[in-house]
Amino acid sequence: MRLYDVDLSSRLLLGTAQYPSPLVLTDAIAAAGCGVITVSLRRETANGGANGFWPLLQATGARILPNTAGCHSAQEAITTAQMAREVFGTNWIKLEVIGNADTLQPDPFALVEAARVLCADGFAVFPYTTEDLIVAERLLDAGCRVLMPWGAPIGSGRGLRHVDALNAMRAHFPSVPLIIDAGIGAPSQAAQAMEMGFDAVLLNTAVAKAGDPVAMGRAFGQAIAAGRAAFEAGLMPPRDMAVPSTPVLGMADLGLGGLR
Repeated sequence: MRLYDVDLSSRLLLGTAQYPSPLVLTDAIAAAGCGVITVSLRRETANGGANGFWPLLQATGARILPNTAGCHSAQEAITTAQMAREVFGTNWIKLEVIGNADTLQPDPFALVEAARVLCADGFAVFPYTTEDLIVAERLLDAGCRVLMPWGAPIGSGRGLRHVDALNAMRAHFPSVPLIIDAGIGAPSQAAQAMEMGFDAVLLNTAVAKAGDPVAMGRAFGQAIAAGRAAFEAGLMPPRDMAVPSTPVLGMADLGLGGLR
């Protein structure tokens, strides 16, 4: 997978919040085999700055994708992104501008505004958005080269709630990397996204809050690899009627006429 001219060996992006311990976090990252991990500037500074969380993340060898989690305005997100670039030494940024405190749905207007400013400032922007095609067009016009539509509200674990809309988005932007971000609760849901042709999946809670985060991280890594392999192999189309897998030509006729 290639994102912003960077080749990545894994299609799983993993969040770093809510794990029971730093050791479990690093073991889960290793088990999942993910090449990108996300972290908020607020979490990094809350865990001791240069002497805490940041060295832990560096030691994993994964690429860091800072995010603007918790921001509710374009200016707040822009300022947070600029600070994150200084702290983490990367121009990659996952752009979140929350518009509703209950659903954590992104604010499309502030999102596009912030994306335009950050792209002009040299950031490689990964915008957390909905499956709305018009918003997606505006984000691409602003300079984004990747889109991250939600599967369901953050932390809900409900999977892909609007499959038809996501399929339409995939078909509408065939050459744009699309990453399902948020709402994935089970490996089967991640595999479904990959089978639909999405390029990657970003998740956090489903691994961090699992009974065994390390085993769950491994399961998600395997599910995403299997889903992508199935997509590339070419899934059979669904049918309205049964079709026998065994040919009927040459079978014996045991009706009233006997064998023929």
